[in-house]
Amino acid sequence: MSLPPEKASELKQIIHQQLLKMDVHGRIREVLAETIREELAPEHQQLSTEELIKALRQRGIIDDVMKELKFVTDVNEKERTSAPKPSTHYVDREPPVLKKTNIDPTRRYLYLQVLGGKAFLEHLQEPEPLPGQICSTFTLCLHFRNQRFRSKPVPCACEPDFQDGFLLEVHKDSLGDGSKMVDATTMLSICDPVHMVLIKTDTFGETTLVASYFLEWRSVLAAENGITNVAVELLGVGTESKVSVGVLNIRLEMYPQLNKTLSSEITSTQFTLERQKTAEKERLFLVYAKQWWREYLQIRPTHNTRLVKIFAQDENGVNRPVCSYVRPLRAGRLLDTPRQAARFVSVLGYERAPVIGGGGGKQEQWCTLLAFLCRNKGDCEDHANLLCSLLLGFGLDAFVCVGTKAKGVPHTWVMTCGSDGTITFWESLTGHRYIHRPINPDDPPLVEQPKPLYPYRTIGCIFNHQKFFGNCQPSDAVEVCVFDLHNESKWKPMSEEAIKSVCPPGATSSVPPFPPLCASTIDAAVTSNEIEVQLRILVSEHRKDLGLSTVWDDQLSYLLSPALAAYELERTTGVSAGNEEFQDAVRRAVPDGHTFKGFPIHFVHRNARRAFATCLRSPFCEEIISCRGDQVRLAVRVRVFAYPESACAVWIMFACKYRSVL
Repeated sequence: MSLPPEKASELKQIIHQQLLKMDVHGRIREVLAETIREELAPEHQQLSTEELIKALRQRGIIDDVMKELKFVTDVNEKERTSAPKPSTHYVDREPPVLKKTNIDPTRRYLYLQVLGGKAFLEHLQEPEPLPGQICSTFTLCLHFRNQRFRSKPVPCACEPDFQDGFLLEVHKDSLGDGSKMVDATTMLSICDPVHMVLIKTDTFGETTLVASYFLEWRSVLAAENGITNVAVELLGVGTESKVSVGVLNIRLEMYPQLNKTLSSEITSTQFTLERQKTAEKERLFLVYAKQWWREYLQIRPTHNTRLVKIFAQDENGVNRPVCSYVRPLRAGRLLDTPRQAARFVSVLGYERAPVIGGGGGKQEQWCTLLAFLCRNKGDCEDHANLLCSLLLGFGLDAFVCVGTKAKGVPHTWVMTCGSDGTITFWESLTGHRYIHRPINPDDPPLVEQPKPLYPYRTIGCIFNHQKFFGNCQPSDAVEVCVFDLHNESKWKPMSEEAIKSVCPPGATSSVPPFPPLCASTIDAAVTSNEIEVQLRILVSEHRKDLGLSTVWDDQLSYLLSPALAAYELERTTGVSAGNEEFQDAVRRAVPDGHTFKGFPIHFVHRNARRAFATCLRSPFCEEIISCRGDQVRLAVRVRVFAYPESACAVWIMFACKYRSVL
């Protein structure tokens, strides 16, 4: 391991301070005197280095020093800071024992170790990656009782080398500090599973959801010594939810050790009772839902064709009530306004659930929130559920709407009901907002009707975490829809009690709890610079291929910044600001007789090469990048706006100025 000189001297200084703190020099002198006195004859009072080290090792002094020199401060510093910093080898390869020592002795913890994987047969032919080579990786994401963890990425292989430990805090939220050191019986009542999501990231940075698994951790309460090893078989997602993708070896351990473990009969009985209770509630809800649907169809036979969605399949192919995909979600200090929340949701990637084979059919897959956030992309239903949850968290009366847009394509979006009766539609994929003013079909022809600006055509049902309404108006066209939800002749409601029985915060439920949002780990300034440098190289190479030279104008590039900031502000708030100053600055920077051209474009990924290829497909942008003329000066500015979950909005502006020659 080679270190730069300044790092080496810093390391020596740390070791020196540690030795002084432990008074190692004094202890060595004592051992030296003792060894000479006891072990050597008076005529041989010379002691070799090997003999001294042997004596120090026998008395345990070397072991004491090595225990102290584990660079604990570096590891803790790494855990405290959110931005990743380049680290040397000894920090990255931290021994698992460090994670065990960093615990509050008055609290109960579950230490979950992932000790490798096997039988990931899809990667059987995967070649061994060469040192420094970019390869596809697996990342394991965990959520347990409001705590989130992410493993180090490991190369995709038939037997991926997962070697990670996660310290999960186990406590009863409802009992406050009195539950700090809960016993085994109390922990048995904590039925939250450990939700594990496996993500694959390819060499281009594209993410794929591989598996989503709910780990029942309470088997450790009946294990001898409070330690148990589990082989977890992961199943695929969507159409492959019955196919095994691989096995993870997991070791569970309780800290501090339990004074008294439970018998395996008690734990298995508890699990059986919980399963029976949940199954009975779900059965009763299904009976009620069938009855509700029969009544709904009797209102009008055409209701059979309306998009009334009561159940939806998650990534594991499990049917859940749609109301369970939504619940109030507070973003802490990560998001300040509902409109900022809408902007955040819109910059998460959009991707339809994959379908094997043709036919053009839409694969149904509503992801759990953890799977959606870890993958950083999802279908329109995932976006709408998250946006509705965030708006509910901000205290708005929000609903998810299920219907169609142009050409009868199924779609979901979000609706909020104002206290004054104003209905606002929120498009979760773009962040756009539309005020809904219904058309009255009974008005005389001369009465001017409002022209809808939204892209939605029909609406079948709306729901949130407590309510579900089926549209029973004569027409399901959105433009004539009246959102008087208290009028049962227009909207058929479901029983709130029935919904509460199968959706949190009801009793035992198979619905996973919502994870908290995580702050961004992206350094916006550094990422902006990196993309800008890469784009400059790509533009220069492109122009070189055309036989053109490239001269960059750094001042003009800097002047583009206010425009990019204004574009993002407008997307977030709907308010445009600062355009006059930008135009004035450009006029002053472009001399008389010269022409200025600019082209802004927006992305939600950070791949410079992909962005450049997209830009070249626009004739306006291609005209700027391939500009010919007298005194051509080029400019490019990149501005990355970071959002929670490492989502980001990337604005790029290409510009040029040149002397107009007629």
